[in-house]
Amino acid sequence: MLRLASSSETRAMLLQNAGIEFIQESVDFDEESIVASSPKNFVYQATMGKYEANFKAFGIEDMPLLVADTVVTAQGQILRKARCVDDARNILMTQSGNITSIITCMIYHSKNVKLIDLSKTDYLFREFDQDDLESYLASGEWRGKAGACMVEGFCKPYIKEVRGYESTAMGLSVEVLQRFMR
Repeated sequence: MLRLASSSETRAMLLQNAGIEFIQESVDFDEESIVASSPKNFVYQATMGKYEANFKAFGIEDMPLLVADTVVTAQGQILRKARCVDDARNILMTQSGNITSIITCMIYHSKNVKLIDLSKTDYLFREFDQDDLESYLASGEWRGKAGACMVEGFCKPYIKEVRGYESTAMGLSVEVLQRFMR
């Protein structure tokens, strides 16, 4: 049993699918104050901020702590969560026909081990069909998603090539985590 310090439904689903028992509760951390020189630096700082806030609130005495953050980048830009539909459209068009890197940092801390992992999955996307894009935008499924991207949803039919784990792109590198939980 571990404490997933994240409100992400996708991270919870990844743990459930991997057969890892967990409870899901977290305290908030404001990512808006982060100043970073690169996507990797940003996601590391965000994860460390979340870790420190949740470690202070929960510790690791009763169960291990797991925190994670994900950043999406394409064409040299950090693609954050879209604030509105026009922002989502611009973010998705930056990815259309390009390589999109999804970087996830996670920290797993138990009494026996502290793991800090930074993993990346690259997707080469075909150009998005404009009608499909507009339907996706109208659905609102992009809300709360880094890069407005859903590799398990809207983006899936446009994937030409993948380098890395799909779980990393979905927000939690389960394959890496499982090696350290044994």
